[in-house]
Amino acid sequence: MCAEVDVFISNYTLVDPEIYQLWVEGHTATEAVNSLNLHGLGQTTGATLELIASDVLDHYRTYSLIEKLLSNPNKLQEQLEFQIEPQTKQLLIEKYYDFDDSVIRELLGKKLSSRNRKDLDEVAEKTGVPLKSCRRQFDNVKRIYKTVEELPGSITQNIQKLFYLPEELAGKYACIVFLACIRFETSKRRLQYLKFAPLQKCTEIIMNNWTYSVTAPEYYDTEMDKEFLLDLRELRILTEREKEHKHLVCVTLKPTLLSRNYTELDSNFRVYSRSILTIASSLHRSRELRNLFVEISQILEIWRQNGWGSKDLQLFLSAYTQCALELDVLREVDLKTTWERYMKVLSHCIMIMFN
Repeated sequence: MCAEVDVFISNYTLVDPEIYQLWVEGHTATEAVNSLNLHGLGQTTGATLELIASDVLDHYRTYSLIEKLLSNPNKLQEQLEFQIEPQTKQLLIEKYYDFDDSVIRELLGKKLSSRNRKDLDEVAEKTGVPLKSCRRQFDNVKRIYKTVEELPGSITQNIQKLFYLPEELAGKYACIVFLACIRFETSKRRLQYLKFAPLQKCTEIIMNNWTYSVTAPEYYDTEMDKEFLLDLRELRILTEREKEHKHLVCVTLKPTLLSRNYTELDSNFRVYSRSILTIASSLHRSRELRNLFVEISQILEIWRQNGWGSKDLQLFLSAYTQCALELDVLREVDLKTTWERYMKVLSHCIMIMFN
């Protein structure tokens, strides 16, 4: 009798997380071999340098083939060419779309054009990140931006759904997309001290409080609430009650503020108040909105020059906000909610940037 035998040949793809990380970071195969050897791989496994090099080259060839699928993670999920476990697929995607904050900070404010991609040598030199990795990060940002910029709904959720990214990483990309859509100015010299993390925090606060998503979820998540921005112009009415506002703030802060700062506040209340209200009254104009961080940095410079500390500045902003709510003028023109919504974001951004 003849026996029938079914034969199955598998091309199960092995992914070494350590080697993959080195590949993602843009290191050459030679650099990867040296790094692994330096960390004692040969001593631990008994493998020769030649064997390590052969293994690394094999992994690098595999990752180069998989890379074309990573540009569209959905393809990686559906393809049959590589036998990869679900958790390994997720690792491949997350590591590939991860980024260096220092590189992204250099990209913010720049157009995602082919010309700027060619100039990434400067970014690589400044950040110490390999050029290949800088290009990967540039391409990923551009790809995600182009995919989600005109999609309705939550940017973060859209990125999670289309690129299979975890919420935290998708949230970071959402901030990058938002900054690019509104075209916030972040590259001026006076803002260079700001790293990506504080800019991300400021952006999240703006997205969560000043966009249409607050009042109308069906709108695009990248759209500022234009009616709210127009209402901010009415806050100039507080200048008519400046003396009363100042009195309330000073009475509130006298027991807690450092005497030096209290005296300084008494002298310069108008400067601080007018600066805050000037920003509010101009945000309905696109150009002024784009310069929000620049305007905040200019106010911060005044506080720094006058010797204010973080604690006293926080106390002032809190008192300044609350005391305005006690004035009849805001209640009479129904601006209390607008004022709170404005100062919630501005106060947070001021403190984040000040610190």
